[in-house]
Amino acid sequence: MVSENEVISYFEAPKAPLPMNFIAESVRGVNTIIAAINPRATEEVIRGILRATKKSLSVVIFELALSEMSLSGGYTGYTPQNFAARCKSAAEKEKWFAYSLHADHLTVKKGTEEEMSNVMKEIEARVESGFTGYAIDTSFLFDREADNVEGQLKNILSKGLILFDFLKEKMGQKVYGLEGEVGEIGITEFTSVEEATHYVKSLAEKDVFIDYLAIANGSTHGVSVNAKGEVVPQLGINVQRTVEIVDTFKQQGFDTRIAQHGITGTPVDVIASTFPHGSITKGNIGTFWQRLVYKILEEYESALYAKMRKWVLDKYGKPDVEEATTFAKNSKYAWKEFFDEVDAISNETKQVIIEKAEKDMKDFIVALKMDNTAVSCFKYMSENNLVNKY
Repeated sequence: MVSENEVISYFEAPKAPLPMNFIAESVRGVNTIIAAINPRATEEVIRGILRATKKSLSVVIFELALSEMSLSGGYTGYTPQNFAARCKSAAEKEKWFAYSLHADHLTVKKGTEEEMSNVMKEIEARVESGFTGYAIDTSFLFDREADNVEGQLKNILSKGLILFDFLKEKMGQKVYGLEGEVGEIGITEFTSVEEATHYVKSLAEKDVFIDYLAIANGSTHGVSVNAKGEVVPQLGINVQRTVEIVDTFKQQGFDTRIAQHGITGTPVDVIASTFPHGSITKGNIGTFWQRLVYKILEEYESALYAKMRKWVLDKYGKPDVEEATTFAKNSKYAWKEFFDEVDAISNETKQVIIEKAEKDMKDFIVALKMDNTAVSCFKYMSENNLVNKY
């Protein structure tokens, strides 16, 4: 048995981000979903989340996708190096290092030599910056003209394996977690059990064992809003298909579980009552935190908020589209444009963001059943002599 004091002492001490597979393995068989937070806005969001997870003795994953974070700054202004540094800075201030650093959606859309080369450079930058989880996303290469699953997934697997192998070479002896994606998030066709199992089995035959699989099961990235800018609840996630896929994984001896993308629009009470905790074990929450910061900026930094909103509407507005819809869909692009100005907001505003992020994260912790997951993680690491091996 490990004590709470041991766990607190361990995760309060400065250290590198947790290997994401440690988190995945430590909650295997536990009815929990670990929050994977996309904090594209400010360091204060990260601090508030860490403050909440520390109080509940929870682990958490911080992540950004390739589109958001790149060597050229993506659309958020973050490079892998400065995102890693920001997470570390927040952890130092909150004295809580129970987090993984995940490279989400390392996406290949066409599979050209140039694109593959660029993704490899991005992977290398993340390795050098200390990332401990990697999501290889070749789901765009699904061949809808092929008449069987093997043909439909041929390019997804061939290009994916090139990147998984490249990552393995670059990581060397470092420990890390893996995520794959077989169904493009947001499409209307649900990933079939056959597609999911063929993908995971084919990777395993090449000694690639993924901790999480992202599937198309009715979720979308971002949110939909009404004319007032209020989020329209997303209730279309196909829980039955998700459970069928995981049950088949279990039957075939695979430890892979589901990474549920796109749950910002899902009400917290629905997550708590209907999500299959333990089948879904990673839940991505991104746009939620962006909206939190914008709402606070609107009240406490009204001039900056007005400038950011005007920039978005001027650049992306269309006569036949509601302003609220345009802003909800495109406000993510303003972070890079106003990166320094957002960093320079008042200390009062920063404190409000920390407190609000902490409060809302507490609700997610309850809904996702994340309490004491840091205890589970430390126990797993202790029992397997991993405490000092990353």
